[in-house]
Amino acid sequence: MASSKMVIAKYERGGLTFEILVNSDLAFDYVNGKGTDPLKVVEAEEIFKDARKGERQSPEKIQKVFGTTDLGKVIDTILKHGNVPITTEQRNKFIEEKRKQIIAIIAKNSIDPRTKAPNPPLRIENAMREAKISIDPFKSANEQIDDVVKKINALIPIKFAVAKIEVTIPADAANGCYGILKQYGLKSEKWLQDGSLNAVVEFPAGMQGEFFDRINKATQGRVETKLIEN
Repeated sequence: MASSKMVIAKYERGGLTFEILVNSDLAFDYVNGKGTDPLKVVEAEEIFKDARKGERQSPEKIQKVFGTTDLGKVIDTILKHGNVPITTEQRNKFIEEKRKQIIAIIAKNSIDPRTKAPNPPLRIENAMREAKISIDPFKSANEQIDDVVKKINALIPIKFAVAKIEVTIPADAANGCYGILKQYGLKSEKWLQDGSLNAVVEFPAGMQGEFFDRINKATQGRVETKLIEN
């Protein structure tokens, strides 16, 4: 008996149609990068010309369009580049995930140019809501960033920037902090005569608060920092 969650995913090219029967939940997860085996997504290991009629597509036409008859590779292409029906619930979940990704990217990489401080995620989220931003569930978060920023820039000033910070860490904390500095983009380092470490790190400006929290905690607040103007 066919699964109640079975849907038909379709790929069309050169006047030819290729269809597969898939589990809607597994297909949704696979398209979102949560699955690695395309064969686990399908309800039947067949490529159809017309799935409803049970008409199989010919191996010759599969080879012509996909450049292979390997079932896993063909199914992967259909799932990633074809039309995969999703439920309203899945669509809403997809949109919410993309919204969170967009907010995280903007918060991580931007500052308020007036204050030079990072834009908190909640402020970005509220601005997106006020601007009535529509999220496209089928476009990547990065593809939508520019459009979102243009629409909310009138509500909250946004500038994408990189923070370049000079730090001096006491000798007894230098080794323990070295890993943190590397995580945040260590650009230069100089070990001073007293064993302390003078270094420059560079990272997306929105991460300044997070960086200062970590480096202050690791040094018990004894770190010296200086923002270098770019």
